[in-house]
Amino acid sequence: MTNELAAFLVRAEALLARVEAMLPATPGAPDWSAHAYRWRKRNGGGRLEAVHHPHRIRLADLQGIAEQKTKIERNTRQFVEGPKGANAANNVLLTGARGTGKSSLIKGVLAKYGAKGLRLIEVDKGDLVDLPDIVDLIATRPERFIVFCDDLSFEASEPGYKALKSILDGSIAGTAENVLIYATSNRRHLMPEYMAENLETSRVGDEIHPGETVEEKISLSERFGLWLSFYPFDQDHYLAICAHWLKHFGVDEKAAPAARQEALQWSLERGSRSGRVAWQFARDYAGRAGRG
Repeated sequence: MTNELAAFLVRAEALLARVEAMLPATPGAPDWSAHAYRWRKRNGGGRLEAVHHPHRIRLADLQGIAEQKTKIERNTRQFVEGPKGANAANNVLLTGARGTGKSSLIKGVLAKYGAKGLRLIEVDKGDLVDLPDIVDLIATRPERFIVFCDDLSFEASEPGYKALKSILDGSIAGTAENVLIYATSNRRHLMPEYMAENLETSRVGDEIHPGETVEEKISLSERFGLWLSFYPFDQDHYLAICAHWLKHFGVDEKAAPAARQEALQWSLERGSRSGRVAWQFARDYAGRAGRG
């Protein structure tokens, strides 16, 4: 070997080493012992990151949403306990007022059914383009996975919109039987709606036909088999939730009625009567009272 060739090979090996250092590392296998995961993107690659201490919420602590709780629990139970190879449950879209328990319900079903094989994967809206990769990664696992997308809202041009639409019901590949999508949003159709779109509506005889833009927006939400709607609580519901959380945080039941006026004032300052606001008030009240 000539000196020139040897020097060239040394330089080539050094160059390859620098290139390899710039490439994303091959992710290791996920920790399948966890009950909850996040999809994380680094250096152009994605991986499942175990969440070993997920936020655990008991379904019994979610007040004022009994009907929604019954439906999502039944759907999840069918998903977890149904026969393998036959997905007897629906993707779920939870929409409505903020702070009324949409994401808490999803965390609640994980707490109840995690021991029976249910797993939760949280995916940010910007990473929904990776849904096919996520589904391929977990398709052969024995567990049942809920892909959790929180606070969704799209523009039609966003790539995540098309990826979600395809996974729900529009791909040539069949949906994995051990995967469901649970998504929350403040918008029923997941996309902004504009007054000008009403001008596209046409009338044929006695029938009203929405325009193409409206139809496109509706088509995504229609791919969810189960819709759950959430509404702002009235005053009685709000106070009942406050009382529940005051008891949870150790406030004596006899002392709880005295907190009524403060609870109402708290909601006025926040401009909302929701389960989240009630929980925040109870934490503050119990803390000031030396409990909690």
